[in-house]
Amino acid sequence: MIYLLLSILCGSMVSLVMRISEGRIGSKTGMVAMNYLTCLLVAGSFMGFGNVMPEHPLAGRTLGMGVINGIFYMAGLLMMQYNIPRNGVVLPSVFSRMGGLLVPLAVAILFFHEAPTVMQILGSVLAIAAILILNYQKDAGNVGDKKALVMLFIADGLAGIMAKVFSEIGDQVLSPNFLFFTFSSAFIFCSMIVLMKKERPGLREVGFGMMVGVPNFMGARFTLKALETIPAVIVYPMRSVSTIVIITLAGTLFFKEKLSRRQLAAMGIILASLILLNV
Repeated sequence: MIYLLLSILCGSMVSLVMRISEGRIGSKTGMVAMNYLTCLLVAGSFMGFGNVMPEHPLAGRTLGMGVINGIFYMAGLLMMQYNIPRNGVVLPSVFSRMGGLLVPLAVAILFFHEAPTVMQILGSVLAIAAILILNYQKDAGNVGDKKALVMLFIADGLAGIMAKVFSEIGDQVLSPNFLFFTFSSAFIFCSMIVLMKKERPGLREVGFGMMVGVPNFMGARFTLKALETIPAVIVYPMRSVSTIVIITLAGTLFFKEKLSRRQLAAMGIILASLILLNV
């Protein structure tokens, strides 16, 4: 359970740094690229840069899964950027969170035969309800491109499942290699986008990218460790809703954001969800 808690804390740190960076950087894609560069460097320090392709029977499989994961990461980012001008901010946020939660849960149940208890199912349903309530807006129903929202749902869902896939068919000894390949792949594709946009990341993009990258890598590593001993049907819902709670509390404490009655109700639902997931 300690690895899951650490994963949640790292995920929250990533979101908070991203929140702080708003209005302070000129190139969001450049900051994301610097984040991926930091992640691959940290991953390299864990595995040793001379051990990128070790003599291990699953080294090739690890390379393939890592590259695919990096592509999924970038697909999610691109689809989010594509969706926001067409569908606003709210709907893409909902579809992104729902994809990152529902797709991994479905894969864990259908392909890896995890059997959630009745309480865990109820906890997951409440987690989904809380996400919908938190993101609900009366004027958010104007959908400009439904296919784009579905593609975002799928992209973020696919990015979410690869940690579970690696935990099942990979070797945890190679987890630093898996993450190195993941972030290397994402960095290459993200850098290509920066070049295509002719953006020039400055010192702020580098600085915020590094501050995002360290907890981003550690969060991914802790998630892999958590999946070794905790079912995915618990890991993914708990990580999603717990991160929301921490970010919301941080917003009220440090950014002077006020919670509406709807948000307070969602927080109560999340707490009930966490209790049921751990019964």
